[in-house]
Amino acid sequence: MERPISAAPSRRSLLRGSLGLGAAATAGLAADLWPAGAARAAAGPAAPHAAAVDYPSATWAPASTANYTASSRPSSYPIQLVVIHVTQETFADTIALFKDPAHAATAHYVVRSADGAIDQCVREHDIAWHAGNWDYNTRSIGIEHEGWVDQPSYFTTALYHASAALTAEICDKYGIPKDRNHIIGHSQVPGTDHTDPGPNWDWVRYIRLVNGV
Repeated sequence: MERPISAAPSRRSLLRGSLGLGAAATAGLAADLWPAGAARAAAGPAAPHAAAVDYPSATWAPASTANYTASSRPSSYPIQLVVIHVTQETFADTIALFKDPAHAATAHYVVRSADGAIDQCVREHDIAWHAGNWDYNTRSIGIEHEGWVDQPSYFTTALYHASAALTAEICDKYGIPKDRNHIIGHSQVPGTDHTDPGPNWDWVRYIRLVNGV
């Protein structure tokens, strides 16, 4: 059963103090300053990453196994939804939080604002704890987007295009209709008190991109 996830500030900031200004901050600076290719090269050979990911353009950045439920979807549960999130953190800090076994939350993918780089943290067949609703978690893929709901500058063209391509591939793979009934915001999940992706997320643009328009 999913561990409880509270409001966005507490969920996202739960372990900020423990992250401090050490390795995670250094990683965040590197992610912001290095081109995507250089960051990938500095991280080491790409072959192990490619073998692990479900989406070929993603880099494998595994979450702690304490932060999701192992499963065998779509055999165990049908995959019927894509849930769109905004991190309320930097890209690097989000990845660091998902790797921390005490965080009790994760998503399948995280998209970086500056260049649209994508990290996969949980395999699609497993159940990420991202929606704050167990039923929705079992039936969905969660995609986090670097940024803050009140700072639309983070919702770059690169982020929209990379995320839309990812969502389109997921929808095609699992037969999910590419519409707003099946591609939803975290704020639409029953029982949640989250507001992401917020009023600055351009849903019309996003759905058009997902549909190849």
